[in-house]
Amino acid sequence: MAAETPVKISQDVPREHVEAMFGFVERTGVSDPIPPPYAAADCYSNLLCSSLRADRVQRGKVSCLLFVGPPLLNGYGGLHGGAVAAVAERVAIGCARSVKREDKELFLGELSISYLSAAPQTSELVIDASVVRTGRNVTVVEVNFKSKKSEKLAFYARATFFKMPLAKL
Repeated sequence: MAAETPVKISQDVPREHVEAMFGFVERTGVSDPIPPPYAAADCYSNLLCSSLRADRVQRGKVSCLLFVGPPLLNGYGGLHGGAVAAVAERVAIGCARSVKREDKELFLGELSISYLSAAPQTSELVIDASVVRTGRNVTVVEVNFKSKKSEKLAFYARATFFKMPLAKL
């Protein structure tokens, strides 16, 4: 592990602003060490899989339910943006795989997300993914996160997958 470097603070920033920022970081736990069970490789899969459930899988379409619980919350009690991105990636991969042969290796080239509304704790989200475009080398998937209760769109994601190029020997 790298040694910590001292923080450089500009003289132009008022001391009370610096103290408020450090207080915020302390309260949110950003600088806390990661507990051992969650420091393992691919541990986020366990966090996601405990909250995510597949509902329907069809060619080019995948529908899931996501329960917004404590492991996925941000400091304000809503669904963390990183959790939204991780779920969008997982569901988009599943959707892209529903139209591509298993021997075709894909990689995620782009993932864009629009955060339209918060998803508070204990809410349930319906996640609908569908293939927008698929070709020989590119597959584009859109993922909609809607509140199960209000059917209001909370998040929108668009993922672009590329076929892994084969090495020519």
